[in-house]
Amino acid sequence: MIERKTIMLPTNSAVILRSALSRASRRMGRHGSRRAASGAPHHDERGLLHRFISDQRGNVALMSAGGLLLALSCAALGVDVGAVFAGKRKTQSAADIAAIVAASDLTNAAKAAAAAVSKNSLPAEALVSVEPGIYSTNTALAPAARFVASPAASANAVRVTLQTKTPLFFGKMLAGAEQLDVRASATASTTALGTFAIGSKLASLNNGVVNALLGNLLGTSLSLSVLDYQALADAKIDIFSFLTELAVRANLTAVTYDTLLSSNLRVTDIAAALLVAQKAASGVNAATTALNSVSLALAGVTTKVTPAALFSLGPYGGLTAGQKPKVSVSVSALDLLSATASLANGSNQASASVNAGLPGIASVSVKASIGERPVGTSWIRVGAKGTSVHTAQTRILLNVQLLGSGNVASVNVPLYVEVASGTATLNALSCGYPNIANSSATLGVSPGIVDAWIGGVTAAELKNFSVKPNPPPAALATVGPVSVSGKAHAALANTAATPVSFSYADVQAQTRKTVNTTSFASSLTSTLLGDLSLTVQVGPLGLPIPGIGGVVSGIISGATGSIDQVIASTLAALGVGVGQADVWVTGIRCDGAVLVN
Repeated sequence: MIERKTIMLPTNSAVILRSALSRASRRMGRHGSRRAASGAPHHDERGLLHRFISDQRGNVALMSAGGLLLALSCAALGVDVGAVFAGKRKTQSAADIAAIVAASDLTNAAKAAAAAVSKNSLPAEALVSVEPGIYSTNTALAPAARFVASPAASANAVRVTLQTKTPLFFGKMLAGAEQLDVRASATASTTALGTFAIGSKLASLNNGVVNALLGNLLGTSLSLSVLDYQALADAKIDIFSFLTELAVRANLTAVTYDTLLSSNLRVTDIAAALLVAQKAASGVNAATTALNSVSLALAGVTTKVTPAALFSLGPYGGLTAGQKPKVSVSVSALDLLSATASLANGSNQASASVNAGLPGIASVSVKASIGERPVGTSWIRVGAKGTSVHTAQTRILLNVQLLGSGNVASVNVPLYVEVASGTATLNALSCGYPNIANSSATLGVSPGIVDAWIGGVTAAELKNFSVKPNPPPAALATVGPVSVSGKAHAALANTAATPVSFSYADVQAQTRKTVNTTSFASSLTSTLLGDLSLTVQVGPLGLPIPGIGGVVSGIISGATGSIDQVIASTLAALGVGVGQADVWVTGIRCDGAVLVN
């Protein structure tokens, strides 16, 4: 039984409540009529949306589905990315191997790279390019700028580019392709360096000419014997030991070899460093004694030189003084002394009177001038294929007094000889692997052009290297009122460089090889006599006198051998020869190919 209770409201409250319910009923009736007329649902849309948003049932299922989709997408992407990276690594490894193989065989780089690609089970079309070029170790350059494509003949490095295709498993739906191109490049270089030099015929000289000219160039007087010069020629000085001692003498610490060579150094310090290096290497011997005599003779000489004109150390120049590379570089003590003397002379003249003691010659006076080497070159050099060394331009003026015959008491022959700069270029360097004894080097050698004159050249013209002398006829002989003048010219030159090969045994022994001017078929004096034009006259009248010219020509012809010997000895004392160039290779360094980029 349900118990009902009646709630009694105050009179005013009941009236208010009835009024409110009546208004609400009327509003609902109006809204219901409109909804019925429009056919709209009876539920409020806003309420439905609110209830949908607020309903948390099924959230876990939705989140799980979304997370599963994301996980599957990441897994698919990971598979494809992994495949691409694996393909990139494989392609890069193949490019690295191909570059090393190609750099080890620069003359057949393309074939070597193709063979390496094939061995790595890649198709032939994967090899995009094989570029020979020059790789520089200059750290001032950005890594990408250190390789410059260059013809194979001068290359020391190879850049290989490969392109392969990697399959896409899931990403093809996004990329629209079943494969992705993968590209890789690698650069490898090989070190093949040769140390070589040109010029210096001092080893075969008599001491009189050397003492006269070499001492004059150094600004002193020398009195060495033939045995002294032979000992100096036989003494081999390690360049880096010598330069280390030179840095100590010059009070230059913690400097590179290039900085040292670019410094202005005293000739006395060079001689002293040479002495210390020789003594440390061989103890006290004949060469040490001779160098000590030279050092004593140079006491008080203040001349300074820049040794960069003597040595070009290539990649070794950046080493700090005191450090030594893997391969030593040595030079004859006499060669170094001669080169220093030429450098100390500059464009000044050296003068000497030589007691030739040769048949037909009464006396010889010599004036010599040595020009500068071509800019940026040196006498001995460490470098790769294509580098060059040069001799300095050399001029001599000889006044040779010949013994006369008959009514011609004597004949004066003024000889002007100019030897232009000779050149030796490292044309080829073959590295023997794995046996370095199979290595070899080839130099292309061009002896300096020889211009020779019988004529009147002044001392001022001899010194001026900016102008080439063209001498007028010179007085050769005088017989009372009769004078004989003459002029002759001869030029000797090679039209092309001569290849000269050096085996590894030649390199170890520092064997010197001489290249002669091919057009030099006879003696220089005989060649001049073939062009000699004589003028014989009596005083100012210019009347020709028959017979005198023939006598003068006969006297000169009879002394051609002696004159040739004087010319050869004088030029050799300055380190050059008539139509000749002496060259030698002192070292070969061959390193295996390595990746550099």
